[in-house]
Formats: sequence, structure tokens, C-alpha cells
Amino acid sequence: MGQPVVHWEFWSEDPERASEFYRKVFEWDIKSMPEMNYNVVETGGKGGINGGIMTPQRSGPWPGKLSFYIDVDNLDSYAKKIKAAGGKILVDKQQVPGMGTFSLFEDPDGRVLGIWKQQAQQPKSKPAARQRSKPAPRRRRATH
Repeated sequence: MGQPVVHWEFWSEDPERASEFYRKVFEWDIKSMPEMNYNVVETGGKGGINGGIMTPQRSGPWPGKLSFYIDVDNLDSYAKKIKAAGGKILVDKQQVPGMGTFSLFEDPDGRVLGIWKQQAQQPKSKPAARQRSKPAPRRRRATH
């Protein structure tokens, strides 16, 4: 079974301008993450793939100004496969806090793509079972 595409990125010298364009045209929900110099894009709809808009942290040129990310179970093993097949690792593993880890590679034709390892979801802790309080014993009325 193949590995699915799970994320895309538009690379832009002006990510805010690009974000506003896609927000207006397609009504995408775009949230800025200034601490990461990144805009997270939720495309909405059924079966859509969400992505991001950002300025790469390296000098250009940026082939295609677009990348997509392929979901994998182990970044290191796929990095070895990429190198063995003639590709190059351009960005070693980097953590996206609370989300996962990625790496960027270049294929033999110069396309830049990403591999992505989703962070394991922490099971939600179950609230402690409430102990039912027993009703207070009824007082009997004294009969005179």
C-alpha cells in the first residue's frame, strides 16, 4: 500500500498577501503562527488536504514554490530510501511542536517534497470515576 499525501505548502516571499488571496477566493480558514513564521491553512470540505503558507528559511530559488508532504512511519528509514534512489535530503528532521516531525528532500528532477511523521496522539485521560454519594439516612419522625 502506498504512502498518502497529507500536507502541502505554498512558498511565498509575501505569505500574508498569498494567505489573503486564498482566503478571499476559496474561503479557506488561515491562522497565523508567528512563532513559527507560518500560516496554517484549513481548506474545509470533505476529503480536502490542509496545508500552510510560509517563506522558506533559506535563500531561493524555491523550485515550484510549492511542496507537499508524504506521510511515513519512520523519517530515518525513508531518508535512506530517498538517498538510495538518487534523491537528496535538504532539511534534516525538524520538530513541529504538538504536531509531528518532517524532513525536506529533493527528487532526481529537482522537485522539493517533504516526508512527515505524525506525532503520536496522547490518550485523553479519563476523568476519575465519581463516587456516588449515598443519600443521608432519613430520620424517622417520632410518633407520640
